[in-house]
Amino acid sequence: QVQLVESGGGLVRPGGSLRLSCVVSGRTFTSYAMRWFRQAPGKERESVATMSWSGGTTYVADSVKGRFTISRDNAKNTVYLQMNSLKPEDTAVYYCAAGTISGRPDYWGQGTQVTVSS
Repeated sequence: QVQLVESGGGLVRPGGSLRLSCVVSGRTFTSYAMRWFRQAPGKERESVATMSWSGGTTYVADSVKGRFTISRDNAKNTVYLQMNSLKPEDTAVYYCAAGTISGRPDYWGQGTQVTVSS
């Protein structure tokens, strides 16, 4: 059984920063590409950032490019999403996911709320 547990969400003012963390347990962390998704109210879930198991390949959505950075620490079984220059439109539930680098992930976290508001 693979478990993903996110943390780090919260309320932040526009222009602020947050760092989300996702700890993976139950299987070899390096077996998986790691991804961050988000879902805003009334909208479909969208892919935000992806990192291969080695960290050598990353993808970031155009909507967050230059503001969000994905990273991973394989020694800690943890993936991060550093979010800078946050905008109100970044408000969403953010989900961590594990699986292949594309396609539907195999495992999901429970999600963490990020609210950007003044």
